[in-house]
Amino acid sequence: MQYKRILLKLSGESLMGEQQYGIDTNMLVQYAEEIKSAVDMGVQVAVVIGGGNIFRGVQAESVGLDRVQGDYMGMLATVINSMALQSALEKAGVFTRLLSGINIQQVCEPYIRRRAMRHLEKGRVVIFGAGIGSPYFTTDSAASLRAIEIEADVVLKGTRVDGIYTADPEKDPTATKYTDITFNEVFEKGLNVMDMTAFTLCKENNLPIVVFDINQRGNLAKLVDGDKIGTLVSM
Repeated sequence: MQYKRILLKLSGESLMGEQQYGIDTNMLVQYAEEIKSAVDMGVQVAVVIGGGNIFRGVQAESVGLDRVQGDYMGMLATVINSMALQSALEKAGVFTRLLSGINIQQVCEPYIRRRAMRHLEKGRVVIFGAGIGSPYFTTDSAASLRAIEIEADVVLKGTRVDGIYTADPEKDPTATKYTDITFNEVFEKGLNVMDMTAFTLCKENNLPIVVFDINQRGNLAKLVDGDKIGTLVSM
């Protein structure tokens, strides 16, 4: 296998499917099946999922809410999505643990690094909810930080496009895809891969990122098995 331990980053918006809000059960089941396929191959899987399908903290100020309060609301939205994914995974026969950056002891374990790593070693899928537990940090930042802490081999960013392009392929039909690109090239070209804090964390810790289409069935298993899927960002 190409990777032994991965951190999969999913956006909350991806859970909406064709809906305008909330969670599409079909998408939830599909993602659970994708993750299960990697687990069945012996890969240790951690997951961070956003909350944009329910509430985004950065929207708070635009509707008159305090930004910090809004960010905490966004963290709770990620916990809802994490609980939904946990349920779908367990229904598919996958053992899981949900660890939260803020204390919600009735439904989540508190995030403790050594505990997270022990769960992974035992073959459980570890889902990190509530970001890093602090306002002003995105779930991209949480994904990068948690990946570094648990010594993951790579951050796999599952999106609805099949990699990084020279421009937005949904807007520019002439955009071309990168198969491999360096961190410095991403900076120089001003490409949007992750937010700058998250991206810099990965660069400084030499943690590669793969951007790929998670909605294409089988892509996750192919990727961890060594197939050239998506775009690899590395040193």
